[in-house]
Amino acid sequence: MSTSGEPTPPQKGRKVRADLRRNRLQPGRRRDWTQRALAAEDHELDTRSTESVSAKGDLSRRRTITVRDRAAALAAGLHLGTVVAMRGLYADVDDGTDHWPCTIRRLLRTRLIAERQPITVGDRVYFRPRVEAGQAESRTGVIEDVEPRHSQLCRRTDRRVHAIVANVDQVLIVTSAALPDPKPHLIDRYIVATLAGGMTPVICLNKVDLDAEGVTRTLLEVYQQLEYPTLCTSVVTGEGIDALRGILHDKASVVAGQSGVGKSSLLNAVQPGLKLKVGDIIEQTQKGRHTTVTATLLTLDGGGYVVDTPGVRSFDLSLLNPHELEVYFAEFVPLVPACKFPDCSHTHEIGCAVKDAVEAGRINPQRYESYIGLFAESGGATGDS
Repeated sequence: MSTSGEPTPPQKGRKVRADLRRNRLQPGRRRDWTQRALAAEDHELDTRSTESVSAKGDLSRRRTITVRDRAAALAAGLHLGTVVAMRGLYADVDDGTDHWPCTIRRLLRTRLIAERQPITVGDRVYFRPRVEAGQAESRTGVIEDVEPRHSQLCRRTDRRVHAIVANVDQVLIVTSAALPDPKPHLIDRYIVATLAGGMTPVICLNKVDLDAEGVTRTLLEVYQQLEYPTLCTSVVTGEGIDALRGILHDKASVVAGQSGVGKSSLLNAVQPGLKLKVGDIIEQTQKGRHTTVTATLLTLDGGGYVVDTPGVRSFDLSLLNPHELEVYFAEFVPLVPACKFPDCSHTHEIGCAVKDAVEAGRINPQRYESYIGLFAESGGATGDS
């Protein structure tokens, strides 16, 4: 209400020009001149010596859209909710009371939003409800806008950036002591992706009951030295489950790791009522079966929520700038200013403080190998200086 007692008019938002994704452009130069000439009468032929080419320009892939803040969006009749699951072109949205199966407005799908896909699990979205007359139970919605993300976990798949989850605080990176064997380089990739996406990495070594001698526990020492949170867990013995429950409490988290490491089993142990499907290890390959097929947001009884994600056996980070990669290796950062060259890539240069630290044993060689692999994968040059 305004001070005069009159109702406050709905806020309409502001109009801006937005970039759209490029479609396959039709060729600007026509290629059917011969066919047209044969079919035309003499007086219809174009005898000009020049040809007009009218290809689509950049302006043809821009639209004027309405950008609303939260108050304006709600005043316009939109509902605010969180995407809890993606199923093809549909998104399940939780508005705090009900779940709504929603489609995504075409304009939103084609907009260029920081070179990312428009919607993923964890996004805060504005949707317009649709309730068919006389069928209150048949309710759907259309997502019309999405709030900016404060964090996201991404990887590249088939030349595209795939956002696995958005707006979480931490990534629980799960590996296993055995069945399957731990992959330190995959852990490092997850750590880099987590830091690049604005989140905190937590490294969890699961199935420690399969390592009676505790050999694989030493894997966590390098990450403990870097002051990353770590823990050991076992669903069989119950070790670390209470600690994990505390880490997840009142936080927005995503559980990530390769197939078969026990991500869903851990969540079932933290909150048995989740009843997530779990799978077995394939004996011939010692690899896990894909039992979680889509990322799903789950609310925890103790507060907070967690996203269970499908397992992956590789994690492509070639979307990262190779010259910014050093920032995501904490042990490199204090040494970078001591390198001889200001643009040192830490791969082949003479006088590289990072390489000297590796040779002196102050940097874990395995971590350095992870950096070299990611640097080359991201397109960095590693030739001789």
